[in-house]
Amino acid sequence: MREKKKKNLIDIKDLSVKEIDDLIKVANDIIEHKEKYSHKCDGKILATLFFEPSTRTRLSFESAMLRLGGKVLGFSDSASSSTTKGETLADTVCVVSGYADIIVMRHPKEGAPVVASKRSLVPIINAGDGGHNHPTQTLTDLLTISREKGRLDNLTIGLCGDLKFGRTIHSLITAMSRYKNIKFILISPDELKLPEYVITEVLEKNHIEYIETNSMEEYMNELDVLYMTRVQKERFLNEAEYVRLKDYYILDKSKLETAKEDLCILHPLPRVNEISTEIDDDKRAKYFEQAYNGVYIRMALILKLLEVL
Repeated sequence: MREKKKKNLIDIKDLSVKEIDDLIKVANDIIEHKEKYSHKCDGKILATLFFEPSTRTRLSFESAMLRLGGKVLGFSDSASSSTTKGETLADTVCVVSGYADIIVMRHPKEGAPVVASKRSLVPIINAGDGGHNHPTQTLTDLLTISREKGRLDNLTIGLCGDLKFGRTIHSLITAMSRYKNIKFILISPDELKLPEYVITEVLEKNHIEYIETNSMEEYMNELDVLYMTRVQKERFLNEAEYVRLKDYYILDKSKLETAKEDLCILHPLPRVNEISTEIDDDKRAKYFEQAYNGVYIRMALILKLLEVL
């Protein structure tokens, strides 16, 4: 069997700031020179193990590997896997890592990718584990902010919606806290506030300025980036609580009256009601570009973990 590889991406902290900046540089080069990369992964196979539903993340990884000349195998529904027969995650990963050169995995349980990485013979990419981490979405966010704002420092970033369960939020805060002069405006109902451990272990530990508020409009004029999130029904045990909170924030034209002309509006998608479709034609709406950028940063990451470049 192949020698076990150690390079994985489980948490955005697995990458240094230099490594993130290098990935962004490669992704930008791919965008400008796609043909140069079209055969970089000839003969390589990506396995997608999605134990939880996904559209953008799974398809963007598949698109990324196909655009690099590689191939893809896997499943998008755990019901079609041997876990329904009682097979453990560790055994599934151990077997599949013998079929592929790299694995991307989404799982509803926090910490599952760590378990997988210990049994895999090939690199593991965490595509989301419960409400914990989503590092490749964060790389997508960073690429988008960098392309739209021209920098990743000296920014005031509004994070709005579900800050409690939003794994994209947790990963983004962790990543951006390593850049200079970053300020966060944390906009959420009291029930969905940012977890205390993120505040103490990331924001306060790194002396990052932040403000917690219930109001979207109060600080709108200060924002360079507004990152909207949906309230995630799948994270609630009480449906009545979800129904009460799901439309707490809806971004429409009236909310943007005091916003900067160069505000960058992001959303990891899918959206439900939290961004009105009337915003789609606003030049500041960058969430579809954000989704497209996900393919290119994931291409760069695959190349890095496979040590192709």
